Amino acid sequence: MSPVVLMFIGLAIFALGYFVYSKYLAKRVYRLNDDFETPAHELNDGVDYVPTNKFILWGHHFTSVAGAAPIVGPAIAVIWGWLPALLWVTIGTVFFAGMHDFGALWASARNKGRSIGALSGRYIGKRGANLFLIVIFLLLLMVIAAFAVVIKNLLISTPTSVIPTWGAIVVALLVGVAVYRLRWPLIPVTIVGVTALYALIVLGDRVPVVLPESFLGMSPATFWIVTLFVYGAIASLLPVWVLLQPRDYINGVQLFVGLALLYGAVLIGALFTEAKHNIVAPMINDAVPAGTPSIVPLLFVTIACGAISGFHGMVSSGTSSKQLDKETDARFVGYFGAVGEGLLSLGTILAVIAGFRTVAEWEEVYSAFGAGGVDAFVQGGGMLMQDGIGLPASLSATVLATMAVLFAATTMDTGMRLLRFVVQEIGDAVNVRITKVPATIVVVAVGLGLTFSQGLGGDGGLRIWPLFGTTNQLLASLTLSIIAVMLIRKRRTPWPALIPLAFVFVMSFWAAIDQLSSFANPESPDWLLFVIDVVIIVVSVWVVIEAMIAMRRAATEPPEAEDADVRLEAVREEV
Repeated sequence: MSPVVLMFIGLAIFALGYFVYSKYLAKRVYRLNDDFETPAHELNDGVDYVPTNKFILWGHHFTSVAGAAPIVGPAIAVIWGWLPALLWVTIGTVFFAGMHDFGALWASARNKGRSIGALSGRYIGKRGANLFLIVIFLLLLMVIAAFAVVIKNLLISTPTSVIPTWGAIVVALLVGVAVYRLRWPLIPVTIVGVTALYALIVLGDRVPVVLPESFLGMSPATFWIVTLFVYGAIASLLPVWVLLQPRDYINGVQLFVGLALLYGAVLIGALFTEAKHNIVAPMINDAVPAGTPSIVPLLFVTIACGAISGFHGMVSSGTSSKQLDKETDARFVGYFGAVGEGLLSLGTILAVIAGFRTVAEWEEVYSAFGAGGVDAFVQGGGMLMQDGIGLPASLSATVLATMAVLFAATTMDTGMRLLRFVVQEIGDAVNVRITKVPATIVVVAVGLGLTFSQGLGGDGGLRIWPLFGTTNQLLASLTLSIIAVMLIRKRRTPWPALIPLAFVFVMSFWAAIDQLSSFANPESPDWLLFVIDVVIIVVSVWVVIEAMIAMRRAATEPPEAEDADVRLEAVREEV
């Protein structure tokens, strides 16, 4: 079968989701209103609360939630066959991720830009909110530690990506000044910025940067990880308009250029070149390698970003809601942000199932569960681009590797900003005021401690990563429970939230229970992960029970007051 068929099927489903289902959510469920004063205007402080053009905000939101996960998850999950992965990515994006991301953004904007953790206190109860913070803290810690390792590995394995990775920061700073201080038009600034970024990619391909075995007294792995945490700390403290927004915006545009190259290579390669790529991976893989876990429930936690992800709710409510210029922008930023991630996941699937010439080549890469990933995406996608549009193999690999590094880096620095918020919220819960700088120092210390917990190579950052999928999806279900409570209190249909909530919670809870036995394996037990998994399971069940009680109570109480009264109530709560 030609990958072009799958490409057009996926694109059609995403288009229907955005132009039909998201409009239904905006008009009938969330009832967006341009007259509503968003937190960005009401609380504008020029640092975290900043009214932002919806295209720039979409770029920030999309690249923050994307990271490397929509590449890694699908690239691993196709070991069960391309059909299950394709179905979960397309259906999950339209009915799960879009609703979840859009809903979290709307819910936070309607509550002064409060985070999901803070919203749980209002809509579920303080006890549930304190438990919620535990899950959020653990998930963000996994993200920043693991993504530091992913970026470090790519910078070492693909030295051609070093110059564009760090050069992108300079480009972003200049874009921020041009847009917010010089007030230059967005379109020409975008063209110049993206052109500069791709010039850096070409330069990086010609001038690879390989660090010596000892650099400033550190190994390359140690140096890159320390540098990444220092960068992330600085980026998380700067006003969002200086670096976070322009960097993420340029990266978002760069992603669509990269996706256009990848999709164009699939189309041109199938129609106009002799080296026609067909799908070599099985539709349903009945001969998975030994040790591969069952497709159910593992598929639904292996592919998180790209179908539905709890991390997205934290970004929606942690940073994006504070920058929303108009409430109606939430549909484009939240739902289309999810669609953008779905497009990346679809492109990944096409690259890893059609980027190899023979079944034997594909099986060699997928010789064990987890063997696919970013490397398979870069290898397969590079081959498609070389054969389809004639881009040299080395430059193709540099483009795709840089794409992965830049998204992982934006997710990491956003994750550090969010974790700083969580540390401050934990301080508030125990009546200890923690300001930005001390909270950031705590984040860096804990993150570096985990990353270097198994040596200076930094691979300790991946130690608790096996729990990411289940924790991430459990958090998504908890976020959906808050959205459902809000909708019930407003006497609006909660089913668009309740159906994904039930499915995601069952699958992720099932996966978490399955993992307990592997962590307690007598031959190679990991009691740290076992204990963390138990904590996550207990906390998640507890919060869901609290949420069910809150839903029942919301259904019997008088409808929630209209928005003006709600905002007055929120002010009284803070006083």
